[in-house]
Amino acid sequence: MLSKRGTRSPIVGKWILGIQQTLAIVEADVRKLRHDPSEIFTRMLQPVIWLLIFGQAMAKAVAIPTGATSYLNYIAPGILAQSVLFIAIFYGVALIWERDLGVVHKILVTPAPRIALVAGRGIAAGLRSLSQLVVIYALSFVLRIDLRLDLPGLLGVAAMVVLSGALFATFSLIIACIVKKRERFMGIGQVLTMPLFFASNALYPIERMPDWLQTVSAFNPMTYQVDALRALMIHGEGSRFRLGMDFGIGAAVLGILLLIAARIYPKILY
Repeated sequence: MLSKRGTRSPIVGKWILGIQQTLAIVEADVRKLRHDPSEIFTRMLQPVIWLLIFGQAMAKAVAIPTGATSYLNYIAPGILAQSVLFIAIFYGVALIWERDLGVVHKILVTPAPRIALVAGRGIAAGLRSLSQLVVIYALSFVLRIDLRLDLPGLLGVAAMVVLSGALFATFSLIIACIVKKRERFMGIGQVLTMPLFFASNALYPIERMPDWLQTVSAFNPMTYQVDALRALMIHGEGSRFRLGMDFGIGAAVLGILLLIAARIYPKILY
């Protein structure tokens, strides 16, 4: 949108600057992963352990009924969701580290909107989470899990991984802004991951949960993440809540968290 004199309006200029700042933060964070590929290998350990040991052991025990699908097929999407959660929920520790090094001070003096800064970090975390998608799919091939490999399914899985990574990373940034200490942040992060994971449908059907846990699960964004991943990853699996609702709830929660994070983000300095 141009003014009568052919120059950009201040509003458009502000939006363009915000987008540029967001993309700059995304690019910088993704570059860190490229310069330290060993991080990818360390991230592989957790999903490998869960699928190779826990998944196969529980599949032999037949302790959790999963209908017509095998237990390995059932939990593969849940392990992908868990991997994304465990990576993203500790993303805020980098913000505390950068504050101590003075990097955050330099970023905050730019005229870019605060929401662009936190959105950039969230998107970067989502893109970095795609490495877990590759790991889970490769391991699923080895274990002969019945994956969907059609283009809509693959794109849908990638979209949900990025959305979920951004959601939990933004949540992590909010925690980092509140606690401000790395040691305290790590303790809180560890406390939060287990309830989010076990109060979802990642390891067992919602119908098998007690009534109170089903209620908790309904308010857990990870439940809808796993529901979408299961429908998009595994042949013959459908969405319990419908994909539109799964993505809609994820996007809505992310939007709320971005607004909160943008409001308190400057407080990381104090």
